[in-house]
Amino acid sequence: MNEFQLQKLLRKHAGITETELADLNSEAVKTETSLEQVVLHRGLLKREELYELLARELNIPYVDLNCYLIEPELAAILPGEIARQTQAVPLYRINCTLTVAMANPDDIGALDQLRNILNLDINPVLADPEAVGRAIEQHYPTEKNLAANEAVVEFDADEALQCVESEEDRKTLEQRASEAPVVRFVSTMLEQAAADRASDIHVEPDEDALRVRVRVDGVLKETGRFPVRLHPAVASRIKILAGMDISDKRRPQDGRFDVIVAKRPIDVRVSTFPTVYGENVVLRLLDKTGQGMKLSDLGLAPETETRFQTIFHQPHGIILVTGPTGSGKTTTLYAVLSLLNSEEKNIITLEDPVEYRLPLIRQCQVNVKAGVTFASGLRAILRQDPDIMLVGEIRDGETAEIAFQAALTGHLVLSTLHTNDAASALTRMVDMNVEPFLISSSVIAILAQRLVRRVCDRCQETYQPEPVILDRLGIEPGTSFTHGTGCQTCGGRGLKGRLGIYELMLMSPEIQRMVMERRSSEEIKTLALKQGMITLRDDALAKARAGLTTPEEVLRVTQDQR
Repeated sequence: MNEFQLQKLLRKHAGITETELADLNSEAVKTETSLEQVVLHRGLLKREELYELLARELNIPYVDLNCYLIEPELAAILPGEIARQTQAVPLYRINCTLTVAMANPDDIGALDQLRNILNLDINPVLADPEAVGRAIEQHYPTEKNLAANEAVVEFDADEALQCVESEEDRKTLEQRASEAPVVRFVSTMLEQAAADRASDIHVEPDEDALRVRVRVDGVLKETGRFPVRLHPAVASRIKILAGMDISDKRRPQDGRFDVIVAKRPIDVRVSTFPTVYGENVVLRLLDKTGQGMKLSDLGLAPETETRFQTIFHQPHGIILVTGPTGSGKTTTLYAVLSLLNSEEKNIITLEDPVEYRLPLIRQCQVNVKAGVTFASGLRAILRQDPDIMLVGEIRDGETAEIAFQAALTGHLVLSTLHTNDAASALTRMVDMNVEPFLISSSVIAILAQRLVRRVCDRCQETYQPEPVILDRLGIEPGTSFTHGTGCQTCGGRGLKGRLGIYELMLMSPEIQRMVMERRSSEEIKTLALKQGMITLRDDALAKARAGLTTPEEVLRVTQDQR
């Protein structure tokens, strides 16, 4: 965007004085950013509002690229290199006129370049530069794989070491893993995963290919297949970054490293696992700039949120949050801690890993090699005069027993457990050899949760699901719901982002008695339902009826719930 035009807009439409404008320009110089970025950062104008004003000033249309699904055939007429140079994306063609969305539609040189290369009349429209950049990355993927292509070209099949039998082999593999093509391959893989909001990267060797998949919104998708001869060097490069032994390929290993991607610090947890075709490598990405959510942002039903708030303000006892890996349990506990946090309370956490930094709260990272396990760390915490303790996960009977003893001695303990629903957490504790009287006298509530994908708010529309889906969910045939048709924002999936579904079980005297009698989880759940508990599936269906998710997504996530 032309700086002069932006300054004119700010004076005319945002009421910015010359003094304020000078201050904005000064901040842009100090932070080495543009005036446009400073304006958006300060919230003087919203992104859409800013570009609509600029389009009006330029007397051209403004388009929201997030509402467009660009056809691959149309994108193919514009070479990726030219799209990047001109920051333009084809939208539609009518006869000999091509309408293109541009970040800078008054760039005469770019317009002339497009006309000469395409031999078409060009009708430019203005779009958000970030949206243009995302569209280019999506529709010209070969540009993203340059590092991979370079690595493929520069690595000969005979040179790739499949095993490490000697110190000489080890040094050779280290050298291969440190060469520029492999370094760029791994860097590009991390950058693209971060741009896609991926939580995990899977580097998987097969018999004839190296497959890379990423997990976005809880679902894996393949992002590329490469010659399998790249695998030893790529896996070794990742292991070197994570401080792991590249010569040991027969045992599972764990490691971690930090990386800066698009100016964002990301904590990468690495796990390797030996398979018949080589080491499977999984990288879990944790954006360290992320902030914990507020309890009100989690998506709890109003009644459930009210009941939950009365529980965690109690002075002592255990509150458990249960669900599978990646279901948002830690996010929920952080939201609780943010409400409980104050200068009057000593709050200490023991986590693996520490995901977000919280002010006033003492946070400790589990370090098995240094002897800091959940059990040993919890014993040490009890000598630190805590009021509230967060134990990242109860993994064994020893940790469970210490946590329950802490709750009985006047501490509020928050922790997580891996079970399918709330009632199963109680029987799981019994299976871990925790005495039933400790469970019934310490646990005050159990919150089970899962994550479902959210309907994209840019392309949502009303539809009727397949009758078989409605039948499996016990819904009347012909009932209408909301789904996404697919657009630029959601990458054509119709779903973007996730929200929680919850099942809160309070420990009533009747449930405490059933625990003491070692009754089954099914019997306990039946009683909890009679006492007003809302199940995971019922909460998910309520969110589907509200247009937040789809029946298909409800069935996918809660198919083990009845």
